Amino acid sequence: MRIAVLNGSPKGETSVTMQYVRYMQKVYPQHQLELEHVVPRIKKLENDERAFGEIVDRVRSADGVLWAFPLYYLLVHGSYKRFIELIGERGVQEAFEGKYAACLSTSIHFFDHAAHNYMHAICDDLGMRYVGAFSPGMTDLLEERGQAQLAQFAGEFYRAIEEQVATQRSFLPLVAPGLKYVPGPARQPVDTRAKRVVIVSDAQPHQANLLRMIECFQASFAQEVTTVNLHDVDIKGGCLGCLKCGYDNICEYEGKDGFTDFYRSQLKTADVLVFAGTMRDRYLSAKWKTFFDRSFFCGHAPSLAGKQFGFLISGPLSQVPNLRQILEAYVQIELCNLAGIVSDEVGDAASLDGLLEDLAGRLVRYAEAGYRQPQTFLGVAGTKLFRDEIYGHLRIMFQADHRAYRQMGVYDFPQKDWRTRITNAVVTPLLHLRGFREGFKSQIKQGMIQPYQKLFQESKPGDTATLDGRPRPHTGDASVVEPRRLRA
Repeated sequence: MRIAVLNGSPKGETSVTMQYVRYMQKVYPQHQLELEHVVPRIKKLENDERAFGEIVDRVRSADGVLWAFPLYYLLVHGSYKRFIELIGERGVQEAFEGKYAACLSTSIHFFDHAAHNYMHAICDDLGMRYVGAFSPGMTDLLEERGQAQLAQFAGEFYRAIEEQVATQRSFLPLVAPGLKYVPGPARQPVDTRAKRVVIVSDAQPHQANLLRMIECFQASFAQEVTTVNLHDVDIKGGCLGCLKCGYDNICEYEGKDGFTDFYRSQLKTADVLVFAGTMRDRYLSAKWKTFFDRSFFCGHAPSLAGKQFGFLISGPLSQVPNLRQILEAYVQIELCNLAGIVSDEVGDAASLDGLLEDLAGRLVRYAEAGYRQPQTFLGVAGTKLFRDEIYGHLRIMFQADHRAYRQMGVYDFPQKDWRTRITNAVVTPLLHLRGFREGFKSQIKQGMIQPYQKLFQESKPGDTATLDGRPRPHTGDASVVEPRRLRA
């Protein structure tokens, strides 16, 4: 059988992902894998409909489609995203409909689930028969187990096509919000309190809701805020995957386009960042994806740490929790604070006005207080994964990350906690003694909360535990604790 392999790497055949595809061909030589390097050719495919049509014709005549890609910034490469957009723009979905499809990615497992959720949903939207995904680590193929796993995956894919197995859709079709937004009169604007607010968008003239959301949001501030449209930024192309930035954070495009200057001068100098975009398929636009990809010149180390973030989204965000999780993870990994996400999925314009105005006030209050929420699993797990990879086999390629991680204290390995190590070494043997063990068990619950008891001791006049420096009221009741407050 013939399988159309749509390669999502900017490096073409020299990508790690393509080595996995080559191994599939080696193990099953009776099946023909036809490679289509869509990412390196994306400019030609945009400008030459004939070249794009040739790829579509190969898909149309194939027995199955393998979407093969490396991960780029929590998803697929921006140019791969653009190829998917072109399928819809040029109305060629019928070439994909009914085709058996599978996905193969390579990564260090940072949000590979999000990329596969996205691609699975795209296959469902195209009416394809999705039969599974394979998401190995970059070096898994060098081990016998990895080879066996890939062979099994490939065999199951081919079997599904040969036997025409039944498949089931996992992602329902999206329903666009019905609100045609027209902002109401501006209310009391928020004083920015000398905080620099920057709004970045990819808004185009036909995206009325997004443009009006940005308009209302700008009017929510008493002072002028900076607005930048990505279409006005000189971005010559997508990330090349060359990793030349790994040593010193100098991008291959440095001096050839304006992206890195824009990033440093506009984003890194802001106190508040608001990203605004209209959803395209199951994500934002390919322009936004290229923005995130190109920001990788900063490496894995946080480059916007401490900033307040907000998102303005036009589209069915509530129907795509995968996208919301991606946005939340991005903010947490950057060591920033997410003040809120506002979409136009509301019943009336007044409600949307209120959401936008409230977000503006919250962003300023949080910025003035220096507030950052604790990281959830998204940020904690992601940071630890990067920590281990950069300390280990990626260190040679990402020297800039290694230097930054040492300086920031990211290398917080558990074995460096000597107090805990000593406690474990002393107490663990004692737990083998029945008397000690029973006493220990009886004290576990009380022992866990014991360190917190000092927080509930009777407060004294002059105590300052609030973020704004004002004294906590003296109640005389140790059971009452006033919630910590932010400055209004």
